[in-house]
Amino acid sequence: EDAAGSFERDHFWGALSKEADGTGRDGTGVGTRPAQPTRCLSWAQWSLQPCPFPPGTTLRKAVRDAALDVAEGMLQLTEALTEPRPRVPLARSSTQERLVCTGSVWEACERVAALPRDNQAAVALALSSCLGVVRDALEEMEQAQVEGGDPYGDVLEDEDLGSRGNQDVYWTEADRQLLGPCTGLVKAAKACLKKVGTAVRAHAKAETAEQVAQLDDLMDIARDVSPSVDELVLSTYPPVNQLTLRDDSALVLKALSPRRASHACPASEESWLGFLEGAVEHNMDKIKGHTQALL
Repeated sequence: EDAAGSFERDHFWGALSKEADGTGRDGTGVGTRPAQPTRCLSWAQWSLQPCPFPPGTTLRKAVRDAALDVAEGMLQLTEALTEPRPRVPLARSSTQERLVCTGSVWEACERVAALPRDNQAAVALALSSCLGVVRDALEEMEQAQVEGGDPYGDVLEDEDLGSRGNQDVYWTEADRQLLGPCTGLVKAAKACLKKVGTAVRAHAKAETAEQVAQLDDLMDIARDVSPSVDELVLSTYPPVNQLTLRDDSALVLKALSPRRASHACPASEESWLGFLEGAVEHNMDKIKGHTQALL
C-alpha cells in the first residue's frame, strides 16, 4: 500500500513553504506596522491540519511542533508591535524586544524550511536528538565518577555540606559495585541509538504504509530510552537507593530490547544486535547480583 494515500506531497510542502516565506516577510515590518493576526491563526491551523497530512506519526509531530513554534512567535511579535510605545528611555528596550521577537519568527520559519520531507528523514533526525540526550547523560555519569568519589564536587561548596561531613553525599563501597554495570547499560543505550540511527539512514524507506508504521514503532521504542537513562543516572547519585536503581536499570533494559522485525534492521545488522543483547544482559545480571539480597 502506498504510504501517501490521498496526501499530495508537492502541494503540501509548496503551501507550507509559501506560508513560511510570507510569515518571514511580515516579520520585516517590525516597528512600522503590526504583524498580521491572521498569520497566527493560519499557523495554528497548520498545527491542527486534518488529513490528508504527511504519512508518519513522527513526521506529523515534527510539522505540528514547527507550526506551533511559528504561531507562538507571531503571537509574541503581534503583542510587541501593538502595545503602546513607552517614552524614552524605555523606548530602546521596547525596540530591542521587537527585534528579538522578529528574530524568533525568522528562526521558526527557517526550521519549517528545514523540516524533513518524509518519515524516514524525520525518524533519523529524532533519533539523533535522543542520542544527544543519552550522550550528555553518559558524560555526566562518567564525570561524576572521576571526581575523587565526590559526585557533587562541581556543584556544592564545602559550606553547603558542613565541611563535607555528610556521608550521604558520597558513594559507599556497595554503591561503587553498581556504578560499573550501570555505566555499561548507559553505554549500551548510546550504542543502540547510534546504530539504529545509522541503520535507518542506510536501509529505511518510507514508501509504503508498512514501512512508515515500522519506522514509527522504532521511534516509539527510542523515545523510551532517553528518559529511562535519565532516571537511571539520577538514581546513581548518593544517597543511593539500590532497589530504586535496580528498578530503573530494568526500565533501561526494557527500552533497549532490540526489535528485529523492521525493514530498517536487515540481516546485515544481526551481528551488532546480538552483541548489544549480550552487553545489556551482562550488565543487568551484575546489577541483579549486587542487589539480590535486598529483595
